[in-house]
Amino acid sequence: MIRSLAARPLAWILLTLALLLLWDATGLDLKLAAMAGTPMGFPWRSDWFLVQVVHEGARSLSWLMVLALFAGIRWPIGILRLLRMRERAQLAFTVLASVLAVSLVKTTSHTSCPWDLQLFGGVAHYVSHWSWGVQDGGPGGCFPAGHASAAFAYAGGWFAWRRAAPAVARRWLFGALAAGLLLGLVQQLRGAHYMSHTLWTAWICWTVGFAIDAFVHRGPAGVARLAGLPKLNES
Repeated sequence: MIRSLAARPLAWILLTLALLLLWDATGLDLKLAAMAGTPMGFPWRSDWFLVQVVHEGARSLSWLMVLALFAGIRWPIGILRLLRMRERAQLAFTVLASVLAVSLVKTTSHTSCPWDLQLFGGVAHYVSHWSWGVQDGGPGGCFPAGHASAAFAYAGGWFAWRRAAPAVARRWLFGALAAGLLLGLVQQLRGAHYMSHTLWTAWICWTVGFAIDAFVHRGPAGVARLAGLPKLNES
């Protein structure tokens, strides 16, 4: 039973990874960015509603929800009562770890945002985020999409819910993905990210959720087996 539960999410990780690599090979990022940008920049970049409500407001709401999940470990309310304490802790730490994982990758990225490109009135030239160590002449730090992680970070919560409340798990996952795509599209419209940045953020958050679930229910040895790694005592 546990093996079958793990196999399907792992298959999705591998399938979506292949699709993401295919997306990167199409060159669609620039084409989609050009639909929202002009040589003078991105008209929606400073829109009050997109900046103050969808960007700042959504980020603040997400952090309030994180605090509520951690408080819910000890004092569960509402649907959190359907989960055991270990599952509530898994849910809270999955969300936090997903945000931190995306932030960590961003700190090592040399990729600049669309609004930094010369094509859209900036100073940088386009360089794929796979061109490790190659400077594009801009500030960098734009890959993957940090703002979308405010919603996608909750996608990994599906792993905490799926055993205790499958119906809740499905709704939770759908809500997180829908909200993440909305935030990603808004940032695309503002010129803050390419579409691939949003998609990679979703993939990272899902993978973090899978890894934490494997650790909680299988321990370090189980994680190593899922990753195809040898045990420490094997030669």
